[in-house]
Amino acid sequence: MELPQEFVERMKEQLQEEAPAFFDSYQKPPFRGIRINPPKCTLENLKKSLPFSLVQTPFSPLSYYVPDDQKIGSFPMYHAGAFYSQEPSASSAVTALSPQPGERILDLCAAPGGKSTQIGALLNGKGLLWSNEVVSSRVSILLSNIERMGIRNAVISNCEPEHLCTSLPGFFDRVLVDAPCSGEGMFRRDPRAIEEWSPEHVKSCAVRQLAILESAQKALTPGGILVYSTCTFSEEENEGVIEAFLKNHSEFELVDSGISGGRPALTKARRIYPMDGGEGHFAAKLKKSGEKAVESLFSEPKPIKVPNFVKKFWEDTFTIPMFGVPASVGDQFLLLPKVPLPILKGLNVRRAGILLGKERKGRLEPEHALFMTLTPENLQHCLVLSHDSPELKAFLRGEQILASDQLSGYAAVAVDGVITGFGKCSGGFLKNHYPKGLRVH
Repeated sequence: MELPQEFVERMKEQLQEEAPAFFDSYQKPPFRGIRINPPKCTLENLKKSLPFSLVQTPFSPLSYYVPDDQKIGSFPMYHAGAFYSQEPSASSAVTALSPQPGERILDLCAAPGGKSTQIGALLNGKGLLWSNEVVSSRVSILLSNIERMGIRNAVISNCEPEHLCTSLPGFFDRVLVDAPCSGEGMFRRDPRAIEEWSPEHVKSCAVRQLAILESAQKALTPGGILVYSTCTFSEEENEGVIEAFLKNHSEFELVDSGISGGRPALTKARRIYPMDGGEGHFAAKLKKSGEKAVESLFSEPKPIKVPNFVKKFWEDTFTIPMFGVPASVGDQFLLLPKVPLPILKGLNVRRAGILLGKERKGRLEPEHALFMTLTPENLQHCLVLSHDSPELKAFLRGEQILASDQLSGYAAVAVDGVITGFGKCSGGFLKNHYPKGLRVH
């Protein structure tokens, strides 16, 4: 591939004696990886379903390399949300963020959802994940990935960073800014990134990145953690942005990133080149001084009175009590995260919690997203199919499949024990409810 001459000269200056190894990497296939989703799947279970060995990356304990000849999206476990397809070094930013169960976490530039779903896996249903995406056309893929990975405790918004963070002052324990950048770390994977690159683009990205950081810090509680990351090599967009931010904010200090892979930048930050086993990433971890306030400006959402037909559906379908906080919007029923929430009005929230279902003539028509948050043990009825079974392939195509004639009502469908959808059983068949937009052709 032909690289921009200005980029070549800058990387020669940046890397010095390592420059030949860097440019040699462009003659090799890019690194590919997957990240396991522990709330839905164990490593042992995932290994059994894949036709290749998993080698762990140095960037996250959840991240593994994948051979470049594998079509990851074709595996049933992918559709079940057992893993996420993610370039290996991209997992480093959330390693630096180090989310802890029970915390409130903001992913400010979230689409398509790789880092948000990694945060969600580490929270494991405890606390709050707030995923924001400013580009409205990208929110649907973010929402789809959040649902596929079975994350119950998320709020998804389509809001300008400044407005969102000003509206939620000091609300979050940790904030991730995976900033829009010039994308130099994507050159090996995406020729369009090369076409869009220019020195002017680098400069404009740096200005925007600093502005986003300035917004992000407003939403962080005293004592909280702010992580800034990019997928570019530009010092102007990485070290330059962090140095400018710290110059303006004495209440923040750069702390150790906690990332073992890659190499030091600004002493405590981290930079990853292709020679380090990833396509390219930068991450800096900042800690805000002070102690977290004990009192919260927000309160837990109040549950609605659950209609009897919703209660009956739940009792007939599941073996666990209803989780979350029941709420309704029009004919839709939701389960909100059971944590203190701000007033959502005016923040262009696209989804809070998960969709339980819709009312249809006095009964509940359940949603795919609900079943994706559960395990087979949570269901009264579940068809557990092997990853290589013809029945599973038929189900993912949206076809009706055989079921025991003893079964009636809603049942989940699981691949090797990981739920991938649901249907309704009657007369020895399962009528397929797998969403049309997700079906495999």
